[in-house]
Amino acid sequence: EPRCRQQLRHLQDSAGIAARLPPRLEGRWVSTGCEVRPGPEFLTRSYLFYTNRLFKALQFYYWDPSCRDPSYSLVIKGKLRLRQASWITRGATEADYHLHKVGIVFHSQKAMREVSSWINQTSGEGCRGFLPPGRSWAPGALYEVLSAKTERDCTAALGFAMHELSLVRVERHFQPLLQPQQSGSRLVEELYLGDIHTDWGERLHYRPTGYQRPMQSALHHVHPCPACGIISRADEHHPPILPARAALPMQLSGSWVSTHCEVRPAVLFLTRYFTFHGHNHTWEGHYYHYSDPLCRQPTFTIYASGHYTQGIPSSKVRGGTELAFKVTQARVTPMDQVTVVMLNSSEPGSCGLAGSWSAGVEQDITPTNGCLALGIKLPHTEYELFKTEQDTQERSLLYIGERPTDGSSPDSPDKRPTSYQAPLIQCAAASEEFSNYISLKYVGRKDANGIEALKPLPVAFLLFIALLFLRWD
Repeated sequence: EPRCRQQLRHLQDSAGIAARLPPRLEGRWVSTGCEVRPGPEFLTRSYLFYTNRLFKALQFYYWDPSCRDPSYSLVIKGKLRLRQASWITRGATEADYHLHKVGIVFHSQKAMREVSSWINQTSGEGCRGFLPPGRSWAPGALYEVLSAKTERDCTAALGFAMHELSLVRVERHFQPLLQPQQSGSRLVEELYLGDIHTDWGERLHYRPTGYQRPMQSALHHVHPCPACGIISRADEHHPPILPARAALPMQLSGSWVSTHCEVRPAVLFLTRYFTFHGHNHTWEGHYYHYSDPLCRQPTFTIYASGHYTQGIPSSKVRGGTELAFKVTQARVTPMDQVTVVMLNSSEPGSCGLAGSWSAGVEQDITPTNGCLALGIKLPHTEYELFKTEQDTQERSLLYIGERPTDGSSPDSPDKRPTSYQAPLIQCAAASEEFSNYISLKYVGRKDANGIEALKPLPVAFLLFIALLFLRWD
């Protein structure tokens, strides 16, 4: 339990993270492992940005969730121009990109057959007959699927878009050296690019407001990272084959906590902390929401609990486990004046005791069947996708399904996620389970009379509160 508290406090202190505005992108950035996108799609990425704003991005796609069986690779060339700081996603920079060309290399006859049939079926006139049927696979052949010169674009059938480049954030922090004989630390640089919409039909025109799993600098990455070197040395003809990893049985019991300040589409910053009790299949979750990208300015905290079903292996996302989560109880603690005002002005009977909210004081919202203003309905069932993994330092990680980008809830089996959120790290094993509530102390400034003065929030965020039904995840 102290490790869980420690990790939460460490996140609140932002762990020495610095983010440059505007970010510096020059150099190569790579995935740190096999990535899962909604669909599911399994891929690794290697992006090279030149000093003259040109870029060359490689995306390697696979048949399997371990990224060991490549299907095809994309070579994407274009130009990127950084613009102003985003007023929607605090801490991010908006960018414009222009694609010059996109080429595809197939790694098997099967991949060639499958992809050319997608393109022939779903594309307009210019793309029919992209590859004549029966054309045999030639290893190393590069086929053009997009060219700005000839105005040909056959990429839609692949669900391909590079809108991820329209939202950019670079974070730097120092990783302490692990070996006892070494002192000091090592620079780590992470590149956050825009998120991919969870609905396949929307992804071609979606403008990101959140991020996907970060890439790391090929020079300055976390050690050890067996995948980083393999991916940075790969090219479109020699896709990375990641090292085999032992499949782990799903072990949920214990406590799990965020490793980063997390951002959600529609701009929620939060950290999560869960405890699962395997013996009776109950769970508790704490969601600490903030108004800033380093999770330093708390807005409200949600505590939720309930029970979950026995997991079954996912037929859709290999390596994943399907569960259903029932949320039966919830409590909310507003942490700033904006949230207090919002909750106090909510419809009577829709969120706790109307007019009785005050900063730092928790209130049970179970009797009002949730809280309409925060988008919480009780009781409530969510259809989930989970997986557990070990990182390169043998620590247990828990991946929970990505939330629908439109802010809705996966409240029916057909809305079950096909990709994952940022991982949680295990901070207490099953034997150390506990149920006491970790309350992150409300941080405020004292005014002249010694009374906690609440920090004012930026106007943009006030607008957001007004515009959004905040969703809890």
